[in-house]
Order: sequence, then C-alpha cells, then structure tokens
Amino acid sequence: MAAAAIVTSLGSCSKTKEEANPFLAEYNTEYDIPPFDKISIEHYVPAFTKGVEEARADIAAIVANEETPTFENTIVAMDNAGATLDRVSRVFFSLSEADSSPEMEEIAKTVTPMISRYYDEVSMNDSLFNRVKYLYEHSEALDAEQKRAVEESYKDFVRNGALLSAEDKAKLSELNVELSDLYLKFNQNLLAATNDFAIIVKEESRLSGLPEGTIATAAAEAEKRGEKGAWAFTLHAPSRLAVLQYADDRQLRQDMYVGYSKLASEGEYDNRPVINDILRVRSAKAKLLGYANYASYMTDKVMAKTPQNALDLLMKVWTPTVKQVKAEVAEMQQLADERGDNLKIEPWDYYYYAEKVRVKKYDLDENEVRQYFQVDSVRKGIFTLAERLYGVKFVELPDAPKYHPDVKVYEVVDLEGNHVAVFMTDFFTRPSKRQGAWMDEMKSSYVAADGTAVRPIVYNVCNFAAPTAEMPSLLSLDDVATMFHEFGHGLHGMLSRAKYKCQSGTAVDRDFVELPSQLTEHWALEPELLKVYARHYKTGEVIPDELVAKLQAASRHNAGFNMAERVAASYLDLQYGLMDYTEDVDINAFEEKVVEELGMPREVEYRYHSTYFKHIFGSDGYASGYYTYLWAEVLDADAFELFAEKGAFDPETARSFKENVLEKGGSEDPMELYVKFRGQEPNAEALLRKHGLDK
Repeated sequence: MAAAAIVTSLGSCSKTKEEANPFLAEYNTEYDIPPFDKISIEHYVPAFTKGVEEARADIAAIVANEETPTFENTIVAMDNAGATLDRVSRVFFSLSEADSSPEMEEIAKTVTPMISRYYDEVSMNDSLFNRVKYLYEHSEALDAEQKRAVEESYKDFVRNGALLSAEDKAKLSELNVELSDLYLKFNQNLLAATNDFAIIVKEESRLSGLPEGTIATAAAEAEKRGEKGAWAFTLHAPSRLAVLQYADDRQLRQDMYVGYSKLASEGEYDNRPVINDILRVRSAKAKLLGYANYASYMTDKVMAKTPQNALDLLMKVWTPTVKQVKAEVAEMQQLADERGDNLKIEPWDYYYYAEKVRVKKYDLDENEVRQYFQVDSVRKGIFTLAERLYGVKFVELPDAPKYHPDVKVYEVVDLEGNHVAVFMTDFFTRPSKRQGAWMDEMKSSYVAADGTAVRPIVYNVCNFAAPTAEMPSLLSLDDVATMFHEFGHGLHGMLSRAKYKCQSGTAVDRDFVELPSQLTEHWALEPELLKVYARHYKTGEVIPDELVAKLQAASRHNAGFNMAERVAASYLDLQYGLMDYTEDVDINAFEEKVVEELGMPREVEYRYHSTYFKHIFGSDGYASGYYTYLWAEVLDADAFELFAEKGAFDPETARSFKENVLEKGGSEDPMELYVKFRGQEPNAEALLRKHGLDK
C-alpha cells in the first residue's frame, strides 16, 4: 500500500478507534512497558499526527509564557514537551529497526519528514532560542547540572541554525528533510539487499569444516527459501562469519566475501547514488552553518573537537597495526605453505587461516569453545557481572508485553529489592531485523517535578544465530564480546541517576558513550566470571582451567587485523566528512584512494564498505565519528588498568565508576567525570598495551 493511501485510510479512523489508540494516553501498564499486544499498525500515523500537534502546542505554551525565563519554565518544559510524540516515536523507530515490515517502511516514509520538520521548527524557533539565550547569559543562579544543560541546549540551537537568517533556516530545514529521507532509503536498501542474498549449497561435501550449528541453521534457512535438502548461507553475521572462519571450501569463502563486499552496491538496492546524495546534502548543510566541512561540524560537539585530533589518534595506532598485520599474514602464509594449500593469502582467507593459526599456536578450537557459551549461559554472565560490580539483580517478567516472541523482559532491582529499571533482550537474527547490535530506550529516566524518580526501560538487540530444533544458540567469542558490549550500554541507561531527561543515560558526547560498553567487554574472559557462566551446553560442565588459560593466552590473537579494519573504516569515514563536495563521487574509486593513502595491507579490507556502512550513512549518529570507538577505547583501556591493579571486582573501583560515570549521564563534562573516577586523564599508550601493539 502506498504511503499516501495509508495516511488516507488511517486518517479516517473513527473516534472510537482513536480513543483506543494506546499511544494517545498513558499506558497504565506495569512499569510503563508499552502494551505491544494492543498496538496495531493503524495506530502509528494517527499517533504521530496527534503527537506532533500536541508537541507544537507545548512549545507554543513555553514561548507564550510571559514570565522571565527560568530553568523550569524553559529547559525542563522543553524536556517534557511532546509526551505522545515521545511514546510513539520510541516504539515505532525501535520496531522499525528490530522487527520491520513493508507496512512499517511505508509509514516511515510518511512520518519521518513530518518529524524532521517539527524538530526543525523547534530548533529554529527564534522566541524559544531567545529564552535559552537569556538563561545562557544569566546562569549565575543555576547549579552545575542546570548550567551544563543550558549550555548544551544553547549550542544545539546554534548548531541547528538558530542564528541563521529566515531564508537560510528554510534552506536548512529542506536539507534536513532530504537527509532524513535519504537515511531511510539507505537503510531500506541495506535490509532488502541483505535479505535478498543467499548462497545455496547442494553438495554436502562443501560443508566441510563448518560448525554443526551453522549447518543446521543453513538447512533451516534453505527450507524457508524453498530449497529443502540444500543449505542456504546468508550475509547475516552468524552465517557469514562462520563460513569465512571455518569453511574448508575456498570458493565458498570467496563467494561469501565478495557477496558481502558488494552488498547494496548494484541493481535495485544500489546505495551508491544514495551516498552521493547524502554527501551532497551534508556538505551543503555544514557550509550553511559556517563550517569548512561536515567533519568539522560533527567533531566540534564532542571530545575530539577537530577532525585533526581524531586523525592524529588513528595515525598513532596505524603504524604499529600495519606491522602486526604483516606478522599475522606471514604466520598464516607459512601455515598455508606447510599444509600444501598452494595459495597466496587473500582477504577471504584471513578469517580461515587466522583460526588455523590460533588452533596451532594456542591449541584453541573455537568450535570447542562455543560449546561453553550457550546464549542463556552468557546472559547469566552479564547479569552476574552487574550484580557483583553494581549491586543490581535481574528478575524475568514472563508475562510482560513483548514486541516479538524472541524478546525476554526483566525487572532490574537493587539488593534491597527496589525497582531500578526494565531491561529487554532481543538476541536472534531474523529477516525483519537490521544487521548489527545496539542498545536503546523505550523510556528514559529522570526526576519528576514532585521528586519522584522515573526509571527507564532499556533494551539490547543483537543478531546471534537462532536456536534450531537440533541445536541451541551457541555463541562465538565475538558474539560473547558483543553481548557484554551492548550490556555495558544498557547499564549506562539503567543505572542513570541524572535529574533531567536531556542528560540521562547515554545522552553524552559520542566519543564518551562507548566507554561503559567497551569497558564491560573486559569481563567477558575474566577467569573468575567465566567459572560462573561458561558451562558446556550438553553436560553442564564448568569451563576447564586449561581452556580458560588458552582463552587468556589467545585474547590478543589477530589483534592487527581487528585494529586495521577499524582504523581503516574510521579513516574512510573522516575522509568523506573532510570532502569539499562539488560533484558526484565514484564510491569505489574513493575507497581505493583511501586504501592507497593509508598504505593498507591488501589482505585486509574495510570492516564496512561504504554501501553498507550503516553507522555513517544510515543516520548521522556516527558520521565523521566512527573513530569514537577508538577514542573511547583509549578511555576503557586506561580505566581497566585500574581494575586490573585493584582487582576485577574491587568494590571501591566499581562504586567509583558507577557513581562518577554510569549514574551521571551527561550532567557533567565527560573528561571531568573520567578524572573523578580514574584520578588522572587517560593515557593513550594504554590502548596499545591492551592489544599488544606497544612492542
């Protein structure tokens, strides 16, 4: 159904139907969990329409207030504006990523520009900006948290065009609407291209080397695609990475690698024209706002401050990384020669031979390791970590509303039984879910006007291989790290005690937001915690000491490859942002130019080619900011050195991190928060030490 038809049909809903719309009133459910069982596709457009109408009225009331601007009647009032829009947006955009459908995609085409225009109206509202400006210039009576909120609000207004002329504001608004449409198109192309691709294998001999669980999943996928008796391998991470890492059939590995590297780069779902349009609009937007380029616009608002500071970090890491990659390739080539494989290592061989080297050097077979990391066991690991470090427990709510049967819902309580948050997990891959892993909120935390602490609803989404009739979901070491990583983001949201919505949880600088997530990864292979959660899925046997020792010894294996992928992707992202866009770019040629500039080893390619680099082209969240993972890793490496010194579960160190980082959200300057926790500014050398690149 076309978007216009949806709007027409939904716009004619009866009054009874509208009254039954769950978004148009408080949910009145336990812990304010959205009543997913009562939400229908026809509820969204009326709720968005009503929500924008109410939000405009809320903003108009703030502007019409004749009293002298105060923090409460301006900043807090802005925080609280648009309750209906907030409810429906959080649910709709969460599900459009995690459980989409053609109907959801059509609705997105309607509501996305509607919302973009509303937010532009707010950010370019002269009267509203003047109230914030007054507070910015008269902040003497404000406390530190309030002053920071006012300063951040003022900067956001300026960055969003508040100082532009009326004519330029109109131009900026059109650019923003165009960008929102382009991001939507990029994401829809990517999801469709990912689901469209499959390698159908009909000869069982070609499955040699693949894990039993991967083969079972591939058989189930083939049957879904009408190829019963065959095996279908897809570009979803559990399938793709298993083929690249374990398949003895080199042609199968190459077909998978090439298929991934060309994802969304040809045919009906070609994202290259979309990228060019995004680059054009971003360049125009940056220049309209007075910035030399988009990278300068994006880094200005975070800890790095300039693109050059970000590039300096990348280059500091790059030289030792290339050295390590060359050593890794030499090891793999030697092993291939010893096996008589008669080949030169190519990009589609890297995962495969890296795994063979790991088995040889450390006597560590990841197929064996997986058997100790069944998904529910790893879930127990992250919950145990949270209890031991931060004093919170997770109690499943089996009857809570869920948006998909795969979802599990938990109440988070402190050790006295007090409610802290609601936490949802959605772990398994499916066609309706985009690739990757992420954390977000269905409701944020804040302190209400009457002093009541409103607690959040936080969720984690991953793309692990789903269990089959024959096999449970067994996780790779990368999958385990991913679960711990996203849980770290979740803790940042769940444990927030910031007073204001605009500062709660992960509402922090982009290059600070990855600190809790990346720090949490360090506990995934902590021997003391492994003994609690890593159990054999068949026997229940605790992971043996000798296997733990091997995991520790191999923890830096392939460090050069992993770092090279990340640095190269970060560098590519910044080069796009630094571009002075004047005409269409040959995306493939641009990528190759960056490879040449870096002197990138040919056995390694980008972690994400441009056409599926969702971080930077699926939204502006990490645009000219993918480097922030490395920036934050400087912080997490330095931070964990304190835990390593004091003890991985040292109560005082954990308390300090909880109180100075997790609970504070964006209420203080991130570097000040870090120093309060660590006692010093971060040492960049810690990043090199973490990966063994300091030699």
